[in-house]
Amino acid sequence: MDKLAIVILNWNGVRMLQKYLPTVLQYSRDEATVYVADNASTDFSLELLHTRYREEVRVIELDKNWGFAEGYNKALQQVDATYYLLLNSDIEVTHHWLTPLIEFMDAHQNVAACQPKLLSVYHRDNFEYAGASGGFLDRYGYPFCRGRIFDTVECDNGQYDTVQDVLWATGAALMIRAKDYWDAGGLDGRFFAHNEEIDLCWRLRIRGRRVCCVPDSFVYHVGGGTLPKSNPMKTYLNFRNNLTMLYKCLPDDELRHVMRMRWFLDYLASFEMLILKRNWGDFRAVFRARRAFKHWRKDFEADRQQIQSTRQTAQIAERRTFSLLWQYYAKGRKRFSELP
Repeated sequence: MDKLAIVILNWNGVRMLQKYLPTVLQYSRDEATVYVADNASTDFSLELLHTRYREEVRVIELDKNWGFAEGYNKALQQVDATYYLLLNSDIEVTHHWLTPLIEFMDAHQNVAACQPKLLSVYHRDNFEYAGASGGFLDRYGYPFCRGRIFDTVECDNGQYDTVQDVLWATGAALMIRAKDYWDAGGLDGRFFAHNEEIDLCWRLRIRGRRVCCVPDSFVYHVGGGTLPKSNPMKTYLNFRNNLTMLYKCLPDDELRHVMRMRWFLDYLASFEMLILKRNWGDFRAVFRARRAFKHWRKDFEADRQQIQSTRQTAQIAERRTFSLLWQYYAKGRKRFSELP
């Protein structure tokens, strides 16, 4: 049994593997076993892994592209370790990046998961959009981070270098206890991609387990490697999965109000995409996402009941009670430190 298994999920990412896998091996091999789980790639990923890295990397070949969420579920079923570290293929790790994470998890048994500080490969003094220095949610399900609110990404001046309890840790570099992963049910494979790590971490918090950012460890992230930010499919998955996550995880006394507000806010966002940005693809994607959520919501009734039955506390501090939209657009508060 490994103490720590780094598992990189790959789909047609041979260029990212060529560029960043050597650094992962250089700075991680003494503290972890490195796996690459391949989602039935059609490029030269497997050829690269089986020739150049045959002795250094354990390869898990999946039978089709299961997406990010179910791909990890299928892969981790084949990994025996105390800790998993889910790592994107477009992550550049740093010297001794694992030590603070391992030491923190060893010392805090009530912590289920943690992440390093996430910085940008292209702007190395800036946080990276996908996770920055740990993630939160507002009342209506909008995610934000220490170091990133909506499209405003801060420069890293050490302002968020303290260990912090968060609601969610980025799936780009997520360290999690194997027992907690499976006790909470793993990633929701039906999501395919987007919001799946937020959903998992929220379920962990509902169960009374902690999620933290440990910024003594830091890595650099390319970001947007699978779908460009403006891709309508990304918009569709984000809206559909976010609504589904809310339905699963919201307390009973908030569910109706929040979902009504999201109906209004989602359609407002869609018309803003159309009128101000002339983006027909994203406009249609929001409508498709809401329609898809309406059709499959009944499939998550049992999930909701099971999740609510594990609830240890009605209120989770890292899910903030304010509206992020109001704070950002009406109040002009665009940095995490400015929020209530």
